[in-house]
Amino acid sequence: MKTAILGSGNGACATAADWSLHGHSVRMFDFAAFPKVVKAIEAQGGIYAEGDVDGFAEIEYAGTDIRKAIDGADLIIAVGPSYSSEPFANAVKDIIDEKQVYILSPGSNGGALVTKKIFDSAENAKAVVIAETTTLPYASRNTEPGRVKIYLKLRGGLYLAAIPHSETERVLKLFQQVYPDTEAAENLFQTMLQNGNPVIHPAVTILNAGLIERTHGDFLFYEEGVTPAVGRVMEAIDQERVKIGEKLGVRILPDPELGVLQGYMTEASYSPGYAKAPGFKGIRAQSELNHRYLHEDAGYGLVFLLDLAKSIGVETPHIDALLDIACIVAQRDYRKEAVRTLKGIGYGVEEVKNL
Repeated sequence: MKTAILGSGNGACATAADWSLHGHSVRMFDFAAFPKVVKAIEAQGGIYAEGDVDGFAEIEYAGTDIRKAIDGADLIIAVGPSYSSEPFANAVKDIIDEKQVYILSPGSNGGALVTKKIFDSAENAKAVVIAETTTLPYASRNTEPGRVKIYLKLRGGLYLAAIPHSETERVLKLFQQVYPDTEAAENLFQTMLQNGNPVIHPAVTILNAGLIERTHGDFLFYEEGVTPAVGRVMEAIDQERVKIGEKLGVRILPDPELGVLQGYMTEASYSPGYAKAPGFKGIRAQSELNHRYLHEDAGYGLVFLLDLAKSIGVETPHIDALLDIACIVAQRDYRKEAVRTLKGIGYGVEEVKNL
C-alpha cells in the first residue's frame, strides 16, 4: 500500500520506518520550516530505526513538496502534536483525493474535528474519510536526523474512530496492517478522552519545575520525576477525566490500566507504576519549561477537558487548579487563548456523537 507520512518528528519517523519495514511504499513530508530531518532521510534513502522497530527503512521520498508526498497515496497519516492539525489539513485540502484516507495519529484533542471543518471548506475534500487514534503507537525519540530509537511499540490499548463512524471498520482494517491490536472506538469522544498526555505531562512537569530549571532536564522524566506525591496529582486529574467520559456515556480507562494494556507498564498504579514502567525507562526530561508538555498538554489538553466538562456539567476542580498553575509557570493565559475547544472548532456535543 502507498502511504504518505506528514511530519518528521519522533513519532513521524517511527511511523514511517514501521510502515516501510512492513513492506509498504512510504513517502514523507514536512514544511520548509523543518527541513533538517527530511533532508537527511532523503540523502540516505531512508531511516535507521532501532529498538522495538529495528532495521533500515527505505523511504521513497522525503521532502517539502506536499503534492509529491501524497500523490497516489492510499493512506495519509498525519503525525504531530495538537498544533499540527490545522497546518497539515490546510496543506492537503486542495489536492487530496476523496478516495484517499486521512488518519491523525494521534487525534490530540479533537484533531479529526478540526480536520473535518477544514476539509469541508474544499469541494474535493468534503468526502474524504478522516480518522484519528487515541495516542501515538510508539514511545520514540529521534537520536539524530534520519535515526529514530523506538523504546516501545504499543501491544494494545490503541483505539481508532472515523468520520463518518460507519467507515471505522474499513479504516481499522487498513491501520491493522501495521498495528494489529488496534480496536474500534465507540465514538470520537473515546479517542479524544483516552489520550493520557494531559493527565501525565503537565503534572510531572509542574511538580518538577525547579529540577527542570536547575538541571536543564538532566534527570529521567518518569523514573525520577514520578514520586508518590506526583502520582497523587496525576490520579486526581485522571479521575476527573474518567468522570467526563462517564457523563458522555463512554468508558475511559484510568491511565495506568491503559499503560499495562499498551505494554508501557507492568503495574497499574500511579506510583510506583510510572517510575518502574519498562516502556518509560531511559526517557529524559525536557531541557526547559517552554515545551509542548505545557503548551500542548495543558494549553490544548487541559483546556479541552475543562471546556468539555463545563459543557456537560461535570465538576473538575483538580483540572482547574492544575491549569491555573500551568498558566503561571508558563507565563501564558491558556484559558484566554482557548486554542482548542469544541465550541471553537464549531461542534456541539450531540453533533460529535452523531458524526
